[in-house]
Amino acid sequence: MNLHGIIPPVVTPFHADESLDLGAMQKHIDFMLSHGVHGIFVLGTTGEFYALDDGEKQQVVAAAMAHVNGRVPVYVGTGAESTREVVRLTKMAEREGAAGVSVITPYFLKPTQAELVEHFRRVAGSTSKAVVLYNNPATCGGLSIEPETVAKLAEVHNIVGIKDSSGDLQNTIEIIRRVPERFAVLNGRDTLIAAALMFGAKGAIPASCNIAPELCVGIYESHAKGDLAAAATYQARLHPVRLAMAMGTGNGAIKEAMALLGRPAGPNRLPILPLDADKRAKLKAILDAAGVRG
Repeated sequence: MNLHGIIPPVVTPFHADESLDLGAMQKHIDFMLSHGVHGIFVLGTTGEFYALDDGEKQQVVAAAMAHVNGRVPVYVGTGAESTREVVRLTKMAEREGAAGVSVITPYFLKPTQAELVEHFRRVAGSTSKAVVLYNNPATCGGLSIEPETVAKLAEVHNIVGIKDSSGDLQNTIEIIRRVPERFAVLNGRDTLIAAALMFGAKGAIPASCNIAPELCVGIYESHAKGDLAAAATYQARLHPVRLAMAMGTGNGAIKEAMALLGRPAGPNRLPILPLDADKRAKLKAILDAAGVRG
């Protein structure tokens, strides 16, 4: 598998009553594809996987697979607190035809590195699909998949990459240094996409792509053409947009930004509340300054 490029972790749209809005999700996927993204990722952290029940997760995956219809690979987040649960969700994603799964570290427990190796190996052994590790210490109690651990897991034939959301460029570079060429390191901190690409990352899974896909794809495509100045310009425009995401809980500011741009995805599920009027006005000003349009 050639895991590369900009792969947005798409939001899961809801109706006002917090029920799934699959039609809005499919429309949003089309918007992402129209801007040249290289894959679609559902049920990630940005997709509020933690707030969906089993039936809803299956509906999201089935709807995404049917709608994308082979235009790009579709990846599915199957992270959970126990290995058994991850395996079960991974088998669901495989049945639905996903190209691969992304598995975050257990986010309540703090497993040792040896336990992480066993966890991911068992998940990979349960499926013929590609497995992408997901390192996000900020949401997992500070737990990180250490570079040495990533190198061990890269020996498993169907563990094909990692999304590193540590925000630590040194960590990303060390992972790249330790893994074989076939293994794709993808950046997960949107402010560092251009920098990570310069050191050998093969793409990014940027939450801000839901807001500004033209900027995220612009960084990647400019870098691929060797136009580092253009990549830096796109990155500079994206930087304040990504920082503005901290205005809300979870991905609350992402859905607020989408609504401001005329692409509403409904509310987040409680307990996430909408931004207040002052924050919403600041967010609009940031989008305007960055030249982001609907």
